[in-house]
Amino acid sequence: MIVLTGGAGFIGSCFLKKLNDAGIDNIIVVDDLDSSSKWKNLLGKKFRDYVQKDEFISKIETHKMPTPECVVHMGACSSTTLTDAGYYIKNNYEYSKILAEWALTQKASFLYASSAATYGAGIFGYSDNDENTRIQKPLNMYGYSKQLFDLWILNSGLADQVTGFKFFNVFGPNEYHKGDMRSIVCKNFSKVRNEGKIELFKSYREEYADGGQKRDFIYVKDAIDVMYYFFCRPDNTGIYNLGTGTARTWNDLAKAMFSALSKKPVIKYIDMPETLQSKYQYFTSADMFKLRKTGCMIEFRSLEESVKDYVGYLQEEKYF
Repeated sequence: MIVLTGGAGFIGSCFLKKLNDAGIDNIIVVDDLDSSSKWKNLLGKKFRDYVQKDEFISKIETHKMPTPECVVHMGACSSTTLTDAGYYIKNNYEYSKILAEWALTQKASFLYASSAATYGAGIFGYSDNDENTRIQKPLNMYGYSKQLFDLWILNSGLADQVTGFKFFNVFGPNEYHKGDMRSIVCKNFSKVRNEGKIELFKSYREEYADGGQKRDFIYVKDAIDVMYYFFCRPDNTGIYNLGTGTARTWNDLAKAMFSALSKKPVIKYIDMPETLQSKYQYFTSADMFKLRKTGCMIEFRSLEESVKDYVGYLQEEKYF
């Protein structure tokens, strides 16, 4: 039996489909279904049972959960703008510790989602070696909550018993419910299709042109392929970057959208909110050496290929 938290969320629901495609459906999905359309990510998926996240903790504490073979912990609050630090601590940090301790007590493998947000402004680079992980300085509370759990894993001597993924800029189908946390592709698809234009943030650093800020964009289908590789190899433990290793500009992303829709690029640069300016990442690029060293040689789609595939989902309002 597999426990998949965040199984109705963006990456979690895509991984659920990956498991189903591999013939695996003995899965307990854990999530926090609310007033959003997140529930639609579960349509057509196969799983043994669904449990709300708070009820799941209660079942663990009262020993009412069957013994799992693997716990895949994708559930978290991924908002980078909330200001309630206590909520992040309870939801992202404390909850993760409970799940990790339970999984290890049950002798189950444990895979979890960390984030490239832990790297902050990238002043210490983007290497995922453990020494570098310890010194990172995130720019927001979301990144800090993920950093705290990474540090707890390292300080508890558990890095050789669990597998963590520092997700970079993941985008793709099933993110439709995420509101402001959706990717630029998802948020701007209708505007590009219907009005033929897009708005990007201006740059406030001389070394980056407007729209020239760079991120490591990774398509969700590639991300779950890597996850599945490690899922099938529970002895490959540690904390790994999960990006492509290639940084591309926001302008590149926008132009890929226009190309996928056969439109001429029209990009307008707008002011960045003052509250965001001090927390903005101008560059991210995953150091992939540690992951590749495990033998995971999965090839990633190009940004243009990924955007074209995703636009096909958006045009038809499809789920993955």
